[in-house]
Amino acid sequence: MNQYRPAGFGALPPVVKNLLIINIVLFAGTYLVGAATNMDLKDLLGLKYPLSSSFRPYQFITYMFMHGSLSHLFFNMFALWMFGKILENVWGSRRFLIYYIICGVGAALTHYVIAWFEIHPVIQQMDLFLDQPSVQTLSEFIGSHRFHIHENSGVMWDYFTDFQRNTTALINDPGNYSALQSSIDFISLYREYFMNLPNVVGASGAIFGLLLAFGMLFPNAEIYIYFLFPLKAKWFVIIYGAIELFAGFADSASNVAHFAHLGGMIFGFILIRYWRKKNIY
Repeated sequence: MNQYRPAGFGALPPVVKNLLIINIVLFAGTYLVGAATNMDLKDLLGLKYPLSSSFRPYQFITYMFMHGSLSHLFFNMFALWMFGKILENVWGSRRFLIYYIICGVGAALTHYVIAWFEIHPVIQQMDLFLDQPSVQTLSEFIGSHRFHIHENSGVMWDYFTDFQRNTTALINDPGNYSALQSSIDFISLYREYFMNLPNVVGASGAIFGLLLAFGMLFPNAEIYIYFLFPLKAKWFVIIYGAIELFAGFADSASNVAHFAHLGGMIFGFILIRYWRKKNIY
């Protein structure tokens, strides 16, 4: 295959077609169900931090069918159509689906290996205060942590404003037992709230796995960037991977799970190498 250009939609292979349908239906359903029942499907089906009370094992699968915005959905589904139909036709539906799911789950696992290093130290600091409540341990935590609470956080905002008043009172009077107990109650509540905050949604990890697979199977195929600029698939994959790696370190405060994208590529690479070693395809 010397060149690759997006072709017409035509007849889609079954797995790609059904993945497109499921993602689009769930995206629309998120708003319809939310309007009808006030239920947040993204919160229910998105991937929560494994140690939080909201985590469910099925979220490792369901998160990759949820999307945060129309543009998020569109670009993932466009890439699924563009690369997925070729890979499914090459591999067959069963192997393509296995690859897609493994890349998606691998992306989630990679994300939470990284997230553990970000979240665990904060939990340790809160646990230290709860085990040894004092002005010193509370001040150390407040000084090193930016609270993820704002005016739209509902009742947590009210609790937080009370906590700030109690903290001021406790600093002015370290013997104020009532203020200390109120601070303990808030940190206990905030600990659970904090662990429930991370919520990963999107097929991007699996999609980056597809991108990697296309680059490995058709390294010299030309992908037309914005339909105008040709670039060989192998360079396209390398450049995208480098961008995600850089973004993962440089943009760690954003809501984009850059390392999850890399995780999808890494798990895809390992699986393809395994298949090649076993001469499966």
